[in-house]
Amino acid sequence: MSEHKGMDTGLAARLAERITQPIVLVGLMGVGKSTVGRRLAEMLGRDFVDADEAIEEAAQRSISEIFEEHGEAYFRDGERRVIGRLMEESAGVIATGGGAFVDPETRKLILEKAIAVWIHSDIDTLVERTSRRNTRPLLKDGNHREILTRLFNEREPFYSQAQIKVTSKDAPHAETACAIIEAIDQWL
Repeated sequence: MSEHKGMDTGLAARLAERITQPIVLVGLMGVGKSTVGRRLAEMLGRDFVDADEAIEEAAQRSISEIFEEHGEAYFRDGERRVIGRLMEESAGVIATGGGAFVDPETRKLILEKAIAVWIHSDIDTLVERTSRRNTRPLLKDGNHREILTRLFNEREPFYSQAQIKVTSKDAPHAETACAIIEAIDQWL
């Protein structure tokens, strides 16, 4: 297992022993919540779950289909229930969809029962990452840069309520995972 240069190799193991609640990753689409989350869970010896994948499995349809058939309010209600269930089932790492933490009830639930980590990234990086696939409902009809900038401006006040903030740069996901471990260690 390669560690972040300069990171104490035993830090992840020591931190894993101290964490008693789930780590919930929040932030805009494209910041790397799922890929960083998998790496973070591996480093901490914890389970990883992607809330969007759990929602699709529970609904037996894609998030895009849920949005199209029932609308965003319906989706957010189901998302909150799934995230709540995942937090009850595991003290691992949970990656959420970009809008989950904006919902007041979901945000309250996460802040009370988990360590919320806001992964932040600059808009250029997000535009590049989100252009790789066309599965994001909120980006289907418009300019990615404009939409992501608007979403950031709307959601930043909510994301900033997370206990931990880490910036994801155009670097290996292990670096962001290590930065999260270091930030949680300082916060605890």
